[in-house]
Amino acid sequence: MEFIIITGMSGAGKSQAKKCLEDMNFYCIDNLPPRLIHNFIELSDPAVSEVKKAAFVIDIRGGQFFNDLKDSIETLKREGRNFKVLFMEASDGVLIRRYKETRRDHPMSPGGSILSGIREERAKLSEIRDISDYIIDTSTLKISQLKQTIADLLQEEEENERVNLTINVISFGYKNGIPLEADNVYDVRFLPNPFYLKSLKRLTGNNHKVREYVMRWEEAKEFVRMHHKEIQYLIPYYIKQGKSNLVLAFGCTGGQHRSVVMANVFYELLSGDGYRVTLHHRDL
Repeated sequence: MEFIIITGMSGAGKSQAKKCLEDMNFYCIDNLPPRLIHNFIELSDPAVSEVKKAAFVIDIRGGQFFNDLKDSIETLKREGRNFKVLFMEASDGVLIRRYKETRRDHPMSPGGSILSGIREERAKLSEIRDISDYIIDTSTLKISQLKQTIADLLQEEEENERVNLTINVISFGYKNGIPLEADNVYDVRFLPNPFYLKSLKRLTGNNHKVREYVMRWEEAKEFVRMHHKEIQYLIPYYIKQGKSNLVLAFGCTGGQHRSVVMANVFYELLSGDGYRVTLHHRDL
């Protein structure tokens, strides 16, 4: 599970950030004590939970519980957890105006000076700000602009991860052996073989007639759907483990027809997903 910790200045837009992430299909929890992050991670074991992305709002409202945030972040980093810290802030003047408009007390100075509360909170949060992955100043942002800013940050993170991975798609024939460099091997010998059709025998999987024949079968279409989804699921975990090169090998008997078609199909699909992909027909 990947998750985001939202924190920062009171009145800077943490609630709006949470709503933005909810719109992006994040499971969000407001005012979570930092020590309970581990409990939530255990409850969200992928084997029993459908929660893949979560966001936790953790701020000064937690009182003494908030003091655990820095230690919790450092522990999560040591454990190699997949998370980011998003820090929300705004200028003193903007925060004062927002508090006056809502007629709320600042949590650091209930019934007292808003400015003194803001300054005290800013000093208290300085260490958390220093270790945050993203810092968004909402002083001049509209809600629509905040949502776009968050979306851009997450998209940039995803694209940076993809750039670090190269996927090598290979076709091969089992009669010549399985490629030693293969990470995942897909056997497509269960599909009808164009080799036994006189009009297709001397052609290869690069020919559109052979491709049309192989992909006309429902089992071929289902194979593509299932394994494309499987590969999409696995890739983030390979990236998380630091893998920079992934080799996907598709094999048929001779490496001329069915495996070539499937390698071409998956090369196109994964390229369309935004990954850096290479293609090699070993036995063609």
